[in-house]
Amino acid sequence: MQPQAFYRVVADDFSAVDGIIRKQLTSRVPLVETIGDYIISAGGKRLRPLLVLLCGNALGKCDEQMRLLAAAIEFLHTSTLLHDDVVDDSDLRRGRSTSNALWGNAPSVLVGDFLYARCFEMLVELASMPVMRIMSQATRVIAEGEVLQLSKVRDASTTEETYMEVIRGKTAMLFEAASHGAAILAGASPAQAEALRCFGDSLGVAFQLVDDLLDYRGDAETLGKNVGDDLAEGKPTLPLIYTMREGTPEQAALVRRAIQKGGIEDLAAIVAAVEASGALDYTARQAREHAERAIACLDVLPAGEYRDALIELSRFAVARTH
Repeated sequence: MQPQAFYRVVADDFSAVDGIIRKQLTSRVPLVETIGDYIISAGGKRLRPLLVLLCGNALGKCDEQMRLLAAAIEFLHTSTLLHDDVVDDSDLRRGRSTSNALWGNAPSVLVGDFLYARCFEMLVELASMPVMRIMSQATRVIAEGEVLQLSKVRDASTTEETYMEVIRGKTAMLFEAASHGAAILAGASPAQAEALRCFGDSLGVAFQLVDDLLDYRGDAETLGKNVGDDLAEGKPTLPLIYTMREGTPEQAALVRRAIQKGGIEDLAAIVAAVEASGALDYTARQAREHAERAIACLDVLPAGEYRDALIELSRFAVARTH
């Protein structure tokens, strides 16, 4: 199954979700619409709403409620992107200037708040307290994950365990909310709902591991962001943590200094060190293992094109180059 086939099996639903997103972007304040439309139109894979639609369809529920949840998930994700770019002082995302680079930090943060609010207005329309609980908890956990990551910037003593806690919060939690929320909304059995919750978590971890791998194995044109961004910000991601733990004393010292001071002056040497230490291969293996765990969770779903799409999506997540 080719990547575009993930979307083709829910093409009509996906188109309807896009219509909901456009409608929900309306505001009496023109700048809100301008920035909201800019960030929503930036492209991206829209994997989180895709997960909602695929999981919902796999469980036999394909209706306006499921599409509304998919749109709400995308609004929550987009709001975190706006806030992340401000926190990280990023100027490039998906190959385009970030909203904060174009309009400034204050408007970007406030429009992010607007998107949060719109997300929860849509969730209220669903009138499902269990789904509202999943989404509100996810929002809290995502914020905690971002703050935890911020507290570890330039901390070369960060462990792999802490790193995993960070990515489970800031990335995997929203994947989990998408698959789990869809299961609950579709009236899944407790076993199915728990399996799809675990599926989202494992897929989200795999996805973020590959993101962190590509920070050292990609190129700016393909990635749509600057290579070495994490290093420049002093973020101790798994390739760096592994190199400090398993690399030579010289490699460990080089990475430790780079994390502590930030910047990419030694980027070429760092890339060489993480490659030579086996850190990138280790990170790739971890990503594949989490993807396989995700796939194993899908045994609870009925066989068919939607389950097949979820399986192939899991494999694509770790095979991608951007």
